[in-house]
Amino acid sequence: MTKQLIVRGAPQEYELKTKAWESLAFHLERRKINNVLIIHGKDSWEAVKPHFPKLSISQNFHYYGGQCTDKAAEDFASLCINKEFDGIIAVGGGKVADLAKFTAYKAQLPIIILPTLAATCAAYTPLSVIYDEKDVMVRYDIFPKATDLVLIDPEIILHSPKELMVAGIGDTLAKWYEASAILSQLDTLPIEVQVAQFAAKKCHDILLQESIAALEAMENKKINQSFIDVVETNILLAGMVGGFGDEYGRTAGAHSIHDAMTVLPDSHEQLHGNKVAYGILVQLMIENKQPKIMSLLPFYHQLDLPTSLSDLQLELTESDYQAVAERACAPEETIHLMKEHITPALIIEKMKGLEKFTTD
Repeated sequence: MTKQLIVRGAPQEYELKTKAWESLAFHLERRKINNVLIIHGKDSWEAVKPHFPKLSISQNFHYYGGQCTDKAAEDFASLCINKEFDGIIAVGGGKVADLAKFTAYKAQLPIIILPTLAATCAAYTPLSVIYDEKDVMVRYDIFPKATDLVLIDPEIILHSPKELMVAGIGDTLAKWYEASAILSQLDTLPIEVQVAQFAAKKCHDILLQESIAALEAMENKKINQSFIDVVETNILLAGMVGGFGDEYGRTAGAHSIHDAMTVLPDSHEQLHGNKVAYGILVQLMIENKQPKIMSLLPFYHQLDLPTSLSDLQLELTESDYQAVAERACAPEETIHLMKEHITPALIIEKMKGLEKFTTD
């Protein structure tokens, strides 16, 4: 197996501390940024707006629009040119970060991210997942430049919706299972890939050991070390897996199943990480690793992660199964990095097998 291996290890600067956002003006001044576009979410922005620091520079605030699409990035890039912005700040979750990074790449501007959630590693990684206007995942684009700065205030994330942290745990747990499916085929691991493997295993171990305590911190609105560890696992460690492993460590079966499920309009109501968590179980079925599924089920049940289509409020027809399976088997999908020969028929068999395995 010979795949691309370019290291994109980290943002240029990354800081996690209470009241980290208050240093934003300092970081902008260091970068000579004086006229910024601030792209933000909707509900998250209403929640964190009182915490956004007062800046003495020119600011232009815009709601991101709900999705990361080619058109949205083009529109925002044009706005950057027309308004002569010299920097972009993203305040929100994964899709906000992805759209801001995509816009920054098109406009060739520095990008600063202030995450309001720990639901994905989007704040850390130099790539964006692109959707079409119907919310169907199209592709992901990798950029040749890292994010300039990530500022994480754990107090902000502590007060975010707990279900989004749970979804982030589901998304990040996939790092170990997807990386393992790829790396198990290699006789020799380059040093870069060894770093990715280490990060993926740490994702698995920390989440299984500390997620319950981290979620208790969110319920109690009081930070503990487990909460910090899980936040950094979902953002930093998860980003390191693909950052150091590139195509050897980014995604395999679980994310391909997620991507494929976006062809079902009813799936758009479900969080990204929940669909990835379900995809982990489908991938393990494909690998015939039912004992691993059994070992994961108690953890899934504790966190209320989905173990079946019914848990995702989905009821698939035969044509739905076929559409998902064919999309999962598209030539560009990373499910083909697994050692098994993947066909639509196999995916349908394993998805139906998972339903029987987890609901009997």
